[in-house]
Amino acid sequence: MKKSVSVTPSAARLTSSLRDIGYDFVSAVADLVDNSIAAGARSIDVVVEFDGHDSFVLIADDGAGMSENALVESLRFGSRRSYEVGELGRYGLGLKTASLSQCRSVTVSTRRASVYKRIATRMLDLDVILDFDDWLIVDPGRTRAVVEAQRWLSDAPGTVVIWSKLDRVLPDKNPEGGWARRRIETLVKKTADHLSMVFHRFLEGSNSSGQQIVITVNGEKIQPWNPFAPDEAATVDLPALSFEIVSGDQVGRIRLSRHVLPPREKFSSQDEFDRLSGPLKWNRQQGLYVYRADRLVQWGGWGGVRSIDEHTKLARVALDFNTDLDAAFHINVAKMRVNLPAAVKQMLERPLHEVCLRANETYRKTARRAAPTPTPPSELAPLPTVGLALRSAAAQSGDYAAFKRIIATLRSSSPEVAQLLNF
Repeated sequence: MKKSVSVTPSAARLTSSLRDIGYDFVSAVADLVDNSIAAGARSIDVVVEFDGHDSFVLIADDGAGMSENALVESLRFGSRRSYEVGELGRYGLGLKTASLSQCRSVTVSTRRASVYKRIATRMLDLDVILDFDDWLIVDPGRTRAVVEAQRWLSDAPGTVVIWSKLDRVLPDKNPEGGWARRRIETLVKKTADHLSMVFHRFLEGSNSSGQQIVITVNGEKIQPWNPFAPDEAATVDLPALSFEIVSGDQVGRIRLSRHVLPPREKFSSQDEFDRLSGPLKWNRQQGLYVYRADRLVQWGGWGGVRSIDEHTKLARVALDFNTDLDAAFHINVAKMRVNLPAAVKQMLERPLHEVCLRANETYRKTARRAAPTPTPPSELAPLPTVGLALRSAAAQSGDYAAFKRIIATLRSSSPEVAQLLNF
């Protein structure tokens, strides 16, 4: 047997690199909501509190909680736990990479039993890892984050994740200033909008498991944003389709549901029309909405099958697949991007063409109805007034001499028209 050498990666270097794996603030929060759903939570609270250097983000749920050993394992990079088909987790990296993409310190407190109030707490701090160049998980003691978590877990089991040292959220200079406060306020709004879209099936209780959840952001209950406007009477639903695809040794199914949303005048209200335009607005919100295990992972555009078109902006299509097809769709760590397999693109061409034809027809009917009605002759300006306007325009353009020659020709060739124009 050849001699082998175990090479352990530098904890400090690798952890810092993993901060840039592709999350933004809202996708990082959504990844933690995935964990709460996987834990069976019915209620998830997101708090983003501005307090200068001491600002923090808290995500609390009423799920099953974890044992102390499970808590430690959850903070391992590439945890050893396996994932069942249908679970929202994937790589065992989400909690760590999502959190540290936004902050330097993440504290997790969890309570598993209803009867016993024992709360287990551990902290993953980037500065500690950098100091010791080791994968250290520590007991933080009675910090502000721990006190806050204990308050949330005082009545029932669940898990609380707290981000502190928000170096990727707040500016290095003047984190107490007005710009920093406005940024936090903007992130609160964006987070609510993002979660209402990504988890709309869970908020509605329309997912395959029937698990309905409530999410609040800074105390405000968010409402689901369903891109297919199911409550609008004029929404057109085309027949649903299902395809079987093979990925390695896995055989799975993708499901397709196709919808044409109503034009503006057929919406129940202008407010609903504006709301359904979505964060990207009508043109860029058209296209495929890709769901992995009922969780929206990609939206807008046609996945390379066709291009965005003003005339098809009312067409939206849901494509569903389960986690057994993750490899086929190349789901990324942040669960924000997929690649459609070539075989799937080929299958989609005809169904997408059909829904776009229907959307184009709806658009053109609306455009024809909105076309201006020709002005009746009786409502036109008197012809002498038109003649005067032509004289004035010719004078202002500097070509009055040429205009006089045109008038002379008109008097000769069509004297009745010249007379009507008062030339």
